[in-house]
Amino acid sequence: MTENWIEAAADGDVPDQGTLQVRCGSEIICLYRIGANHFATQDECSHGSASLSEGFIVEDGLIECPLHQGSFDIKTGKAVSAPCKDDIRVFPVKMENGKIFVQVNGQDGNSSK
Repeated sequence: MTENWIEAAADGDVPDQGTLQVRCGSEIICLYRIGANHFATQDECSHGSASLSEGFIVEDGLIECPLHQGSFDIKTGKAVSAPCKDDIRVFPVKMENGKIFVQVNGQDGNSSK
């Protein structure tokens, strides 16, 4: 498997304390911005088929699912409140020249925003 950094978005595309859904290769990812820091997780909630990019960032760096209000730690993907039990995947993120890159395994390097 190869590890690829895929350009996902421009820094200004993700609102502060907000989210943005992007596609990186075959992965649908939720980008987060908390202050100057960016994070990325899978976009689909592990409990239901809700999009976490439609959820709410709450205190302590948690994303709350819009469907059943379960939450996950944005940095680790750990499920931290019911009804969510299964963790979500997290992806490494880096910034270069005002662009956000997400590292995904085995992808072709193409992104569609």
